[in-house]
Amino acid sequence: MFEIAVEETFSAGHSLRNYHGKCEKVHGHNYKIQVVLEGDTLNEAGLLMDFSDLRGRLRALIERLDHQFLNDLPPFDAINPSAENMAKYFFDELNAALPLERGVRLCYVRIWETETSSATYRP
Repeated sequence: MFEIAVEETFSAGHSLRNYHGKCEKVHGHNYKIQVVLEGDTLNEAGLLMDFSDLRGRLRALIERLDHQFLNDLPPFDAINPSAENMAKYFFDELNAALPLERGVRLCYVRIWETETSSATYRP
């Protein structure tokens, strides 16, 4: 089994609805996101997928959220912009956008709100 990963960062603000504590107030994070693909076979170039292709797709999604107030943007205007929901959002969006072939699959997405706190989504 082969596995590749890329990581990117972005900054955004949010507040958690239906939460009682500091995070119900407007605040921001410098997020780090990791995307992991896996598969059994490599392409003719010996790659699972080109890192730059994967990174480019991730950056396109990040661009929409970077330096924004997440609560104002779909789907986070309807669901809480928690790290858990954000990990699933990135997974679903990337899974729909990636040209996966040869049994390559999106394994999981992990997002850090801080250096020591992260959430992971895998189906």
